[in-house]
Amino acid sequence: MTTEMGHPCVILPEEQAPESTQHCERCELFKQRNRIIWGEGNPESSLMLILDNPGAREDREGNPFLCGTRETLQLGMREAGMDTHAVYVTYLLKRRPIRAYNKPATRAACLSHLQLQLLQKQPSVLFGFGNAVAAALFPQQENATVKELRGNWHKFGGMPIGFTYHPLAVRRRPNLLRFFVEDLKALKEKWEEKTARE
Repeated sequence: MTTEMGHPCVILPEEQAPESTQHCERCELFKQRNRIIWGEGNPESSLMLILDNPGAREDREGNPFLCGTRETLQLGMREAGMDTHAVYVTYLLKRRPIRAYNKPATRAACLSHLQLQLLQKQPSVLFGFGNAVAAALFPQQENATVKELRGNWHKFGGMPIGFTYHPLAVRRRPNLLRFFVEDLKALKEKWEEKTARE
């Protein structure tokens, strides 16, 4: 456990990738020799949070490590009154990039993994973080950015999806934290509303 601004942060349990995906070579990230990170948190959750790619998982000594993205995400969730352990977090890319790569081709190749997760889990609500996720999920939409999409609910695969800033953008620009928390509060309300109906 680490702390962010005096609050406890937790390392959520990882969900193992399906065997058919564990040695995926659809994109160039497999050459960077990083393992597949399928998702973390509660695999039975009806809320799926989607980040662009996994961050660092271990420090240099190999000990479990909580990267800045996950720390800031948990900070925002706590401020919004959300239970960190109740959600499922996944990634557009399933490997952590460690050097430059062809982003459009890699995102297109990895999208099928996310679609498989959605098919298997059938979450009630989706929530994306950052412009990379927005652009990948809405490639035909001009101006598919967080600035354009946040504050409203959209549809992806028949599921409601909202967007907010990427946690690293919030770390770099603390003035965004207020909006980040507002968006997460709206997410909590939407999720509770959907859960009450089901």
